[in-house]
Amino acid sequence: MNATGPASALARAAGDWLAAGREAVLVEVTATRGSAPREAGTRMLVGADQVCGTIGGGHLEWRAIADARQMLASGAAAPTIDQHIALGPSLGQCCGGTVDLRLERLQPHHLQAWPMPDERFFLQLYGAGHVGRAIVALLAGLPCRVQWIDERESEFPPDRAEPPHIERVCVEPVQAEVDVAPPGAFYLVLTHSHDLDLAIAEAILRRGDFGFFGLIGSATKRARFIHRFQQRGIAADTIARMSCPIGVPGIGGKEPEVLGVAVVAQLLQAASARPSSTGR
Repeated sequence: MNATGPASALARAAGDWLAAGREAVLVEVTATRGSAPREAGTRMLVGADQVCGTIGGGHLEWRAIADARQMLASGAAAPTIDQHIALGPSLGQCCGGTVDLRLERLQPHHLQAWPMPDERFFLQLYGAGHVGRAIVALLAGLPCRVQWIDERESEFPPDRAEPPHIERVCVEPVQAEVDVAPPGAFYLVLTHSHDLDLAIAEAILRRGDFGFFGLIGSATKRARFIHRFQQRGIAADTIARMSCPIGVPGIGGKEPEVLGVAVVAQLLQAASARPSSTGR
């Protein structure tokens, strides 16, 4: 588990609240059966005037917040409340399953054993242009690890700091970075240059062990690149695994923000399609 991942944002908030002496209740989903809004291990912080995180929204979350604030108002030192909730009969929610919740006063020991989710994927994203920026902004809140690579330092947003799981890499030649990615890595290639796209794409295809490879461009660009790859002796079945154009189909619009949503959805689909039961 990666302690620097985006899910640790809630842990960082918990640490900040403890350091500030701010009282809070930690609400955790400890078990579920049947259909439920969130999975076991999901956490939420409830303060007197602020909530951080979510256990799925709806009536379940509203009631948990109310119970947590009642705990805070009671002044008890460190109470623990365990709840078993049938979502349909008790709360009228249509999920129909059951959820077990544990409510505890936030304590320092919670930080020491804070669970971190598995990363959904490791991604090398080549290109710090408009679409690359839109994708990175969306990935900032997801449990993944990203190397954001461009040869031009000036292209990275100067007014934005990425979270710890997103690393900016300014290096030349950028295609050499393909070799340092772990097996099964995801790749997105969307640089400012077709020649550079071609060089990076060839390095990815020659390596061959990618979990996902997306190349920005039209069907015409795809056809031209495929012809080049065939001339250079790359196997047809490897070329066929390249996604170009990128993004899940059926989403109209070419604005960077729209393309970013479509591409991140495609990354999540690819991660979920992996053989492991967790999709990671």
